[in-house]
Amino acid sequence: MNHRLKEIVLAEPRGFCAGVDRAIDIVDRALEKFGSPVYVRHEIVHNTYVVEDLKQRGAIFIEDLADVPEGATLVFSAHGVPKAVEEEATRRGFTVFDATCPLVTKVHVEVAKLHKEGFEFIMIGHKGHPEVEGTMGQLLDGIYLVEDVEDVAKVSPKQTERLAVVTQTTLSVDDAAMISDAVVARFPSIRKPKMQDICYATQNRQDAVKVLSAEVDLVIVVGSPTSSNSNRLRDVAQRSGSPSYMVDSAEELKEEWFAGVTRVGLTAGASAPDILVQQVIARMRALGALSVRTLDGVEETIKFPLPKGLK
Repeated sequence: MNHRLKEIVLAEPRGFCAGVDRAIDIVDRALEKFGSPVYVRHEIVHNTYVVEDLKQRGAIFIEDLADVPEGATLVFSAHGVPKAVEEEATRRGFTVFDATCPLVTKVHVEVAKLHKEGFEFIMIGHKGHPEVEGTMGQLLDGIYLVEDVEDVAKVSPKQTERLAVVTQTTLSVDDAAMISDAVVARFPSIRKPKMQDICYATQNRQDAVKVLSAEVDLVIVVGSPTSSNSNRLRDVAQRSGSPSYMVDSAEELKEEWFAGVTRVGLTAGASAPDILVQQVIARMRALGALSVRTLDGVEETIKFPLPKGLK
């Protein structure tokens, strides 16, 4: 029991974004409508609790479409898929529901449009992340990944007259701006997106963590290790000067983290459900926290419609 721990301060906004809400809803409704099993390519969203819950209800998560039987119902994850995966699913006649976040689809559409005009692309993102594989997989070639400023110096597009930059939607806003500046410095005529590709939810949650860090001695981020946006929240808190830990569940909290801590900040990645936040609050109350308050923040009202056939 920590006698110093007085207050839990919640970031606002935190937790589920519109794209995650929609993706989980798509799997839910597909299960209701078609019964189990419903196959899902990749984790629907990067959260252990969500994935386990859907598995219990009859979702089967696969990475390779070879593991999907004929005539199956298939859902693409919120991160998006390469063109080749879409084409294979169509060819094999699956009933497909695409849970790709509309803000990721927007990037795919932009890539396809500019590619027709002869553009090549520099993509800022994390190698191996499914969103990056999906966006880069919109084209057979002509899209080059940079993960940091050093990569920008090494990238060699075939031409520089028609070059555009695109970004993974869940990066650190500050890092992406720094890498983007390096890209523009090297390729001054490069075309930038009208609106940044980093999504509203990523931006809002990072902004909220900066505000939160200033008020607390420690920041806890609820999120799974595979979740890019959750990892970035922890990074942002640490850069803002707060020690910060990411936990997948309340069980992962360690009592020693709270030694000498009076106020603890709490947030959650865009794929982390509120039930996990509530469990973390309960555990921190057991460790001695007396009160909970929520910071003022942006109110998110955005909603994305469901695909045809599931409404």
